[in-house]
Amino acid sequence: MKAHLITYGCQMNEYDTHLVQSQLVSFGADLVESVDEADFVLINTCAVRGKPVDKVRSLLGELRKQKQQRPLVVGMMGCLAQLEEGQQIARKFEVDVLLGPGSLLDIGAALESNGRFWGLQFKDELHDHIPPPPMGKLQAHLTIMRGCDHHCTYCIVPTTRGPQVSRHPDDILRELDLQLAAGVQEVTLLGQNVNAYGVDGGARLKGYPSFAELLRRVGASGVRRVKFTTSHPMNFTEDVAAAIGETPAICEFVHLPVQSGSDQVLRRMAREYNREKYLTHIAQIKHHIPGVVLATDIIVGFPGETEEDFQETLSLYDEVGFDSAYMFIYSPRPGTPSYKHFQDLPRELKTERLQRLIARQKEWSARKNAEKVGTVQEVLLRGDAHESGFLEGHTRGNHPTVVPRAIGADGPGVYPVRIEHATPHMMYGRVLGEDGLPLPELPRFDPAAAALSGALPMI
Repeated sequence: MKAHLITYGCQMNEYDTHLVQSQLVSFGADLVESVDEADFVLINTCAVRGKPVDKVRSLLGELRKQKQQRPLVVGMMGCLAQLEEGQQIARKFEVDVLLGPGSLLDIGAALESNGRFWGLQFKDELHDHIPPPPMGKLQAHLTIMRGCDHHCTYCIVPTTRGPQVSRHPDDILRELDLQLAAGVQEVTLLGQNVNAYGVDGGARLKGYPSFAELLRRVGASGVRRVKFTTSHPMNFTEDVAAAIGETPAICEFVHLPVQSGSDQVLRRMAREYNREKYLTHIAQIKHHIPGVVLATDIIVGFPGETEEDFQETLSLYDEVGFDSAYMFIYSPRPGTPSYKHFQDLPRELKTERLQRLIARQKEWSARKNAEKVGTVQEVLLRGDAHESGFLEGHTRGNHPTVVPRAIGADGPGVYPVRIEHATPHMMYGRVLGEDGLPLPELPRFDPAAAALSGALPMI
């Protein structure tokens, strides 16, 4: 069997894709690079917003045409598969295999069925499963928990991924050891709400550390760099900030979604904290982590959001001074309380507010990134950039960075890089030698020319 997997969505989906790929390989499947080479195509789906759902519909339509011309098994997994919306799509486009996020280990049984197979249960054995490490990669994801016990009114995740289940710390550290033995240097701990690790159903699990203590244990493992996502402010504690500041391996990068700066909107979202509480967390983070890089998520145009509410979001952005943000217009998702009970705002209004927020984000990102010019940053270079002769990677603060290939930096690795130029969304620098001077290199990188050539987005 020749299998090809396509992934939409978050880092958790990327981890799940790797888990299923490792299962397929253990069954003797060959992983191929394109749909045309495959006789089994599996789509890992996202259901958080409408756009990735539309992409899945379009792709399944193309695959249904191919099924009429050649033998082809089509599968769909992930969050969309768990919803009635996704199951209707699967029926319409004649999907053969449907696996929810809790039934990923059923992939073998699905392939053996030789017919339609739907697995939509949340199975406990998934939490004990340790996939093999990614080979030849400097980065890896490591799931520490699945599901979520919060019920934000806009969010479908509690339905698609179920209630929170924390993995046993021994399994987490065992998987981490395998990743380190495979050469991984940066690990990102994953969960829908990592701050609540070890507190499932509102109760502390016996023998489970707090998230702050888990961070310390992971940081003491010998791994070079540790990151984590996603955090919920309701469960954030000052001890987490202290653990980051005290543990050298944990990167000085915190992604803390705020969603809105308005208390009124936060109440309608059922976020369980207010603006003042969020700003208290930010103050604790800045106190314990000097030079911290702060990122957030913001939803624009939530039902009932007034211009005054939106101004509160803009003012909070200024008060915090975020380095970066993921910004979205509100997308009503069937099955959520906000979809059922709240009236959506006009799309034109949501789009206009998003553009104003993006402009504010660019101002702050440009200012923050400009402060890095002239500094030396530790950069993990993943491999070739789009521009020939250059490598791309990211700093400990998650800044995308491009450098020329040079002696001592002719491939992936972690290097000291002096930042020479910065835009709101990218940094450009030169790798340093042991004497602190730039190493011999190729011609200077011109970001403007690269953007015009299509190698980089215009900023």
